[in-house]
Amino acid sequence: MMKRLGLYVHFPFCLNKCAYCDFYSVVGYKNIDDYIDALMLQCDDYSTAVSSYAVDSVFFGGGTPSIVPEKYMLEFIDRVYDKFNVTVDAEFTMEANPATVKASQLKKYRKAGVNRLSLGVQSACNSELSALGRIHTFEDFQKSFDIARNAGFDNINIDLMYGIPEQTFESFCGTLKRIVELNPEHISLYNLKIEDSTPFGAKKDTLPLPSEDDEYKMYEYAIEFLSNHGYNQYEISNFAKPGKECVHNLKYWTCAEYLGLGTAAHSYFRNTRFSFIRNLDKFINAVKDLNDETNITDENYTINPEERVGEYIMLSLRLTQGINTLEFERVFGMDFEKMFSELLPAYLENGFMKKTSVGYAFTTKGMYVSNYILSSMLDFSSPIDENIANGSDK
Repeated sequence: MMKRLGLYVHFPFCLNKCAYCDFYSVVGYKNIDDYIDALMLQCDDYSTAVSSYAVDSVFFGGGTPSIVPEKYMLEFIDRVYDKFNVTVDAEFTMEANPATVKASQLKKYRKAGVNRLSLGVQSACNSELSALGRIHTFEDFQKSFDIARNAGFDNINIDLMYGIPEQTFESFCGTLKRIVELNPEHISLYNLKIEDSTPFGAKKDTLPLPSEDDEYKMYEYAIEFLSNHGYNQYEISNFAKPGKECVHNLKYWTCAEYLGLGTAAHSYFRNTRFSFIRNLDKFINAVKDLNDETNITDENYTINPEERVGEYIMLSLRLTQGINTLEFERVFGMDFEKMFSELLPAYLENGFMKKTSVGYAFTTKGMYVSNYILSSMLDFSSPIDENIANGSDK
């Protein structure tokens, strides 16, 4: 049986840079034809290296893939199918901004093989969308959702946010209600994070943000509300109808292999993590100069045993099923409970974690502060170092 692989492709082009966004993107269509050519070359370059893999998930992210001219996108989709062993039942996701969706375009993409659409909505309140710097209204989204359904998309994800400037608990509840009425297959719910490098970061002290108590109420309410409407929470920020969990994103959280193409794209392949430079022009030039392998990557390193343990813990606990302690011991030769004997009792007593039939998982309270807890666990690294030094790692 062939090994499984995910394929991510980054399209950095946007019509407008949102005030909160820290992903690498460029405004406009600068060098878009040269960029598609570079992506084509990357497909050619990596097809041999992954020829023994079956690609069971493809994800076009950005940026805004839906603003790429139709001609270029269709040609690139064909190249993906031509150069990689894409399985018949592969999940093929494309991100789209509701303001850029066209009926004729989506019908062609659906026919070409794209079978899952991810619409970045964020809120059903237009004043909140304006505060975020979004270029669409909720009415634009409703139209785009109908267009997607009519184009044959029966697997649609909706991105939502909580913790938005001027957002209230009541307005957030209203957003959830309006989204659920549309019955999408998948909902991603992210807490707005203020990054220093963004316009929001420059004025973070004056932003009219909800209180932490209100943000927690929103998150707690969302979990219960979505569960009552048939959405299973399978990861800290992700909810799905049965069988509609995102195949591609699960690869990230289960330490499965994936290849990323394009500027700023990250990969995990053959125990190595690498990413390409976050600069459109430099990326294009480096790809076209086939003799220049050094200038195309930002980072390239092999995962050592200690890092493997840390990543496994961090990613496994993001999933609501949590960490299986017997599986952890089988893979790493370490006793999870002994490693964290000084931390686990406090997490359990304070309601951040719960024991499951096979190990440990976050509670709702724990998921909300998961970044803090995971950071504390990874900092508590002496048992990991000691076990690895003694050769316990398998």
